[in-house]
Amino acid sequence: MAVKSSTKARSKPKKEEEPEEPVWTYRGYHLKTSEFVTAMVHFFRAEIQRANVWRQRLDTTTNWAVVATGATLSIAFGQSSVHHSVILLNTLLVLWFLFIEARRYRYYELWSYRVRLMETDFYAAMLVPPFHPSPEWAENLAESLLTPSFPISVWEAFGRRLRRNYFWIFLILYASWVAKIWLFPTAPLNVQQFIARASVGPVSGEIMIGLGFLFYLFLTVFAVATINMTRATGEVLPRFGDETAPAAPSQEGKHTGLRALLVPRRRRRQLLAFIITDKAETVSNRILTDLKRGVTSMEGKGMYTGKDRSILMCALTITEVHNLKSAVAKEDPQAVVIVSPAQEVFGGGFAPLEEK
Repeated sequence: MAVKSSTKARSKPKKEEEPEEPVWTYRGYHLKTSEFVTAMVHFFRAEIQRANVWRQRLDTTTNWAVVATGATLSIAFGQSSVHHSVILLNTLLVLWFLFIEARRYRYYELWSYRVRLMETDFYAAMLVPPFHPSPEWAENLAESLLTPSFPISVWEAFGRRLRRNYFWIFLILYASWVAKIWLFPTAPLNVQQFIARASVGPVSGEIMIGLGFLFYLFLTVFAVATINMTRATGEVLPRFGDETAPAAPSQEGKHTGLRALLVPRRRRRQLLAFIITDKAETVSNRILTDLKRGVTSMEGKGMYTGKDRSILMCALTITEVHNLKSAVAKEDPQAVVIVSPAQEVFGGGFAPLEEK
């Protein structure tokens, strides 16, 4: 009896897929690419939530100023016997609201700064494959998590909120103050009578009008002086790290004069590490391999023991300190590591030596 041959094609053996290289390892845990993306997505949602909470607080402070102004003007113009100084008191109250909102705006910018980093150099890179992330975006994000600091100065926050909302509230209060003095109880017969009505207690009308002029002149000058400060990443600005952006740290774009004092310097903290070790060769090789940072060896002598030792010098950033300690501990647990801040580091992966 003939045996029928099977017509089914034999399935080809599948090639064994190479195990995916972990993106991050920690205490035996291996984080894969998909898990890394999931973690970043959850982190992005958390930062969005934080930014929204502080954005709502900004709106709340503005509402306080608007409601207080509306109530004050209703009282001032509703009764002719009410003194015009109530408008001046409300002006000071609105100024205090502006300081509160500027402080809240700095907190809002801290979370918005992180969101902007991920939008421009993480998600945009996914949507457009040829798009390459900025080489420093992950370093800046890690530094913001390790050592949080406000990305903008209080002057920029104050000037931005002043131009957007509060300057117009102050103008309404100024016009209302003049109208209150002019219209109530009746229109003045001449300018001297108008100036006399502007007095508040022992302070003469001339002084009050002069103080009002200086106050609004200060607000105007401050609003104009801070108009080109564009460190705020929560606004619609170019891609992070774009050299054409006004906030980019270039020699030609540096601010001078008063604006240089108002604009904070925003760059990663740079450090200089000294490693005193008896195993200079192995420690330096470990640093070169793990941190990809250059190492310079110098000869030294321990004055207490009288032994000759090698001193390794390495420039690094704030986010690499933990990796440096781990690398040195692997090779020489008895080594001494000294980390100090560096004013400027040029070349070798840091700021360029030559201005383009």
